[in-house]
Amino acid sequence: MMLLRALTTCLAALLLAAAGVLPASAQAQSSARAEVRTDQVRATLLAHAPQGVPVGLAPEAAAGQPVWVGLQLEHHPDWHTYWKNPGDSGLPTELEWTLPAGVMTGDIAWPLPKLIPIGHLANYGYEGTVLLPVPLIITPEYKPGPLADAMDIKLKATWLACRQECIPQDGEFTLRLPLASSTALHGAAFEAALQSQPAPLPGAHSVELQDGGRRLAVRVTGLPAAVHGQTLALFPETPHVIVTAATPAQPGEALGERSWRQGWDGAVWTADLPVSADRADSPAMMPLVLVAGDRGWRAEAPVAGNWPAIAPVSSVSPALEAALRANAAAGMGAGGALTTQAVPTATFLLALLGALVGGLILNLMPCVFPILAIKVLGFTRHAHERRAHRVSGLAYTAGVVLSFLALGALMLALRAAGQQLGWGFQLQSPAVVAALTVLFTVIGLNLAGVFEFGQFVPSRAATLEARHPTVNSFLTGMLAVAVASPCTAPFMGASLGLAVGLPALQALAVFGAIGFGMALPYLAASWWPAVARLLPKPGMWMDTFKKFMAFPMFGTAVWLLWVLGQQTGIDGAGALLALLVALALVLWALGLRGRSRLLLASVALVVGGFLAVAIGPNVIKAAIPSALAAAEPGARWQPWSPERVQTALGDGRPVFVDFTAAWCVTCQYNKKTTLANDEVLQAMDGAKVQTFRADWTRRDAAITAELTRLGRSGVPVYLLQAPGKPPIVLSEILSVADVKDALSRL
Repeated sequence: MMLLRALTTCLAALLLAAAGVLPASAQAQSSARAEVRTDQVRATLLAHAPQGVPVGLAPEAAAGQPVWVGLQLEHHPDWHTYWKNPGDSGLPTELEWTLPAGVMTGDIAWPLPKLIPIGHLANYGYEGTVLLPVPLIITPEYKPGPLADAMDIKLKATWLACRQECIPQDGEFTLRLPLASSTALHGAAFEAALQSQPAPLPGAHSVELQDGGRRLAVRVTGLPAAVHGQTLALFPETPHVIVTAATPAQPGEALGERSWRQGWDGAVWTADLPVSADRADSPAMMPLVLVAGDRGWRAEAPVAGNWPAIAPVSSVSPALEAALRANAAAGMGAGGALTTQAVPTATFLLALLGALVGGLILNLMPCVFPILAIKVLGFTRHAHERRAHRVSGLAYTAGVVLSFLALGALMLALRAAGQQLGWGFQLQSPAVVAALTVLFTVIGLNLAGVFEFGQFVPSRAATLEARHPTVNSFLTGMLAVAVASPCTAPFMGASLGLAVGLPALQALAVFGAIGFGMALPYLAASWWPAVARLLPKPGMWMDTFKKFMAFPMFGTAVWLLWVLGQQTGIDGAGALLALLVALALVLWALGLRGRSRLLLASVALVVGGFLAVAIGPNVIKAAIPSALAAAEPGARWQPWSPERVQTALGDGRPVFVDFTAAWCVTCQYNKKTTLANDEVLQAMDGAKVQTFRADWTRRDAAITAELTRLGRSGVPVYLLQAPGKPPIVLSEILSVADVKDALSRL
């Protein structure tokens, strides 16, 4: 007992020590990121401190040493983002800073916007490249450590990228700003952005409400003589007050609800503007930005008169709300809840056939065959009971098919609730993987003769199988489906990918076909006497065969333990392994007889309970991201992301994506064989293919969405795509010839 206590204490100490070390390792591996790329925008966090960071200076001295940070947005052609007043259908870019104590930011120094008409709407925003500068205010309270050589700046930015459609986007940025040395690499960009600020315009400006509050009469004074008589662009900073898309009226033309006029009264610029019917504010002061060419001026004009009552409006403009709804509807297949549509009859029949064949193949899997083999061996004991065999076969088939239908119904329910799931989602949960590992271990121990289930149940329940063989066969079918779930995706990815996007009845038909295919061998053996006669005669070999069948179960448990290690790290795998040993000890002790059973079973239960409390939480605790997530820039396989793929395609390079998971046996086989083959690697190098690996071991919404877009719901999936060409999806069972042939067609 003392030895057991010492070993337990030592194990707990080692696990706690590992838990304390791992977070530090994670911090050491983290790296700063100052750039985010999407298909529409490239966003970069920049800094400008030509005289370094003024630390420990008085406010008046620090004011002479400017420090600027800013988000630079480089828009792809035809895309734009928005100014502080976005106009009819946009949202302004928002910046949320995380800075050290004693450091603050000012407001965004918005550069001059441009008018971006879209149909009958008009937006205020930016195209091309724009930098949004923000001043850093270094107060005397900023006290960097004695060894600190840089200031850590973090930014979370959100922006809306629009063309005809609108796509909300965001990014998180990190930048280290040196304290002592000069940071002036982007000085030209900041200088250009700051020169694009509207100059303050003092003077007696005015805005007067006229025509019952339906129009605004604007007068702005103090503009430079060089622009007198010119046509100016007007940008009100207050959103949803005027009709943004109002058109200039021709000389002598009467003004309507959507037209405006500007002119000059000597040195005073005047305008007559229509008030928006969806006005959202009643400002007492209206800041106005006037632009002539690349120069701009900002005037603050008091408003005279009484605003009419405000009509209720939504927090998002109706035009933007409609655009977002349309964009969401168009993108449901890639990023939202799945849409469903019927498929041609021929395609649906092929899907049913593929599901049936996939179900047949499942019987050869190591996690299914032992159960099937032992059930079929029962025919040799009662070969003369043909009616009983047929009833048993029908019950087993019903258990398998109904279980698959239940799984299909669960997936459809989650789909209806808006979840993005793919087949294999159950193995993305460490708790489910751990439960399956325990199940396979218990079945293996039972097959090996360590214990019998009948020892743990009352005598009446123990005779349930003998009195109700039909129920037993039905439950065996359900168990077969439970243990088969880790093996389904490699052989049925296409059928299941189609099923999750089909209407409910068609999807359930595919799931039912999978179950019928899996149950078909046992059903055939139960109905055809010739199959039973081909089986060997009963004998001692049956007990040997039963015990031999324990080893595929243990092998499956080892594989699941490795999968858990990919999800929760060495701590999780080690904890589950220790708990499995404790479970085996409990089951063995409970199978003893006499006093030794009570004594050893009590000790085993106490030890198992202590380990469950002490190290059990490690089994489901999320681990540090794998080494793949921190791959070196020059490594052959880079971690996948949509942005990285688009960047490679934008640079003119073909891409190959391996959608994989630790729990996918076919994935691991292909990875060690075809994808490691020298001929394949040389062919990829010759075609200058950039390779990416999308690891789906843990649930990843982005990978799920991409699989859905490709018409798949499980892994493996292999994608090859060249710039400007449609993607090529290769077979799940990957061969060297397949890859080389696909590469030759680039």
